Amino acid sequence: MSCFNCQNCKQGSPAYFCLEKNDFVINESQNSQALEDKIRGGWKKGSKNYEIHRRKLRKEIEV
Repeated sequence: MSCFNCQNCKQGSPAYFCLEKNDFVINESQNSQALEDKIRGGWKKGSKNYEIHRRKLRKEIEV
């Protein structure tokens, strides 16, 4: 069979459905980029904002 030109593979998504193969295809290069882009957010121990927030909460609990 030849490609049906559905353009699913051209969208750049990590996984897509290929009509020619009649199966899902996992794009490895997109998956590795998604993992690298992940950044841990929120409170981190040692961060100035974390310490200030933690101390305020401790004061509220002790009172």
